[in-house]
Amino acid sequence: MIFGKKKENSAKDLKAGSINIVGLGTKINGDLETKGDIRIDGKITGDVKSKAKVVVGATGEIIGNINAESAEVCGNVTGDIATTEILFLKESAFVSGNILANKLVVENGAVIKGYCETGISQTKSIIKNNLEIEEKTRREATA
Repeated sequence: MIFGKKKENSAKDLKAGSINIVGLGTKINGDLETKGDIRIDGKITGDVKSKAKVVVGATGEIIGNINAESAEVCGNVTGDIATTEILFLKESAFVSGNILANKLVVENGAVIKGYCETGISQTKSIIKNNLEIEEKTRREATA
């Protein structure tokens, strides 16, 4: 519709255009949240949340959950991974945890120790519910 009502995006719904990097030798203890892409070549002990893409490099390690639009794993993840779009597990990937993804690509050699579920109807509703619960908990904690 040419003269239809313009859809307005709130600031919290927009993805950031920046790329964040956790470099080799860097260790982070705590949750990490970004609206942009993030590449992890170091170690994170905590959950990683992104409205964009999460890349875990060959030297990267996450001990915690990943919740993102898409992800690519070459390193180690000990925790659950949930993506609303696509998850790539490269040949050097090691995942010890459950996977929820709309689409999943697993290269020969990747290791998965956990439950795996694919399909848009499952992942979007589960991720949305988890995010709503986390937001409610965060609001109650600050009130």
